[in-house]
Amino acid sequence: MAELKVKLGKLQLKNPVMTASGTFGYGTEYSDFIDISRIGGIIVKGTTLRERQGNPYPRMAETPSGMLNAVGLQNKGIDYFIDHIYPTIKNIDTNIFVNVSGSTLEEYIITAEKLNSLEKIPGIELNISCPNVKEGGMAFGTSCLSAAQVVKAVRMVYKNELMVKLSPNVTDISEIARAVEAEGADSISLINTLLGMAIDANKRKPILSTITGGLSGPAVKPIALRMVWQVAKAVKVPVVGMGGIMNATDAIEFLLAGATAIQVGTANFIDPTVTVKIIDGIGEYLNKNNFNSIYDLIGALET
Repeated sequence: MAELKVKLGKLQLKNPVMTASGTFGYGTEYSDFIDISRIGGIIVKGTTLRERQGNPYPRMAETPSGMLNAVGLQNKGIDYFIDHIYPTIKNIDTNIFVNVSGSTLEEYIITAEKLNSLEKIPGIELNISCPNVKEGGMAFGTSCLSAAQVVKAVRMVYKNELMVKLSPNVTDISEIARAVEAEGADSISLINTLLGMAIDANKRKPILSTITGGLSGPAVKPIALRMVWQVAKAVKVPVVGMGGIMNATDAIEFLLAGATAIQVGTANFIDPTVTVKIIDGIGEYLNKNNFNSIYDLIGALET
């Protein structure tokens, strides 16, 4: 059997398949369907300094080959996570990352610093697609300067694996990637959702309460592949690819484009067993093509 282990910074994953934040809860929700310990890593739902109620309903809409969401980072805050969620997930035999979000630099710093004390949380995924309220709502990740500032600030206080999640709603994602790498990102994940909207023609109104939301699913895959390929060529740190991965073939394409690992998101809503199917499918592909290791596949795209 081919070797599926990969490394993200100092962390070793048993395979390159992870789950995307917001699509897998805290992991335990899927324990009736799969052996969660088989997954290379779990990114738990977005966590903020204080409790957030999220956006008003409706906040999800189905679209051709995808879905829009505007959940709004609904969660009970970092202290609740530490006291109530962490004890229930800390013994899962996989790498658990907390997706850290914030509206100000200070919120990111405090939230990340609190996670240092959790022995069984080996890393965080820094979501820099959040609106910076002190800069008029512009997302941290849409400019090199603000992206670099938040990563630098968190790197100074957070000691473990720092994965930074990039927004695709930018002109040149490679520039942002290089900026966060320079400030201490151990790995880079992309893409976050694309900004989109849906309209009810009969009511002549937007479907989402927020008018716009994040588009995910197969519709975004070609864009995600292109951006992962660009970033993988631009940085030296590992890249974690996501965006419309529905099966093993999709995952393999991202690995060929240069991703060291991948995250499965929207597909979890359709098939709660999809992650283990993808793990098995990658292994079968490697064996069929006489590859000894997953690293024979990563970045092997012939152009």
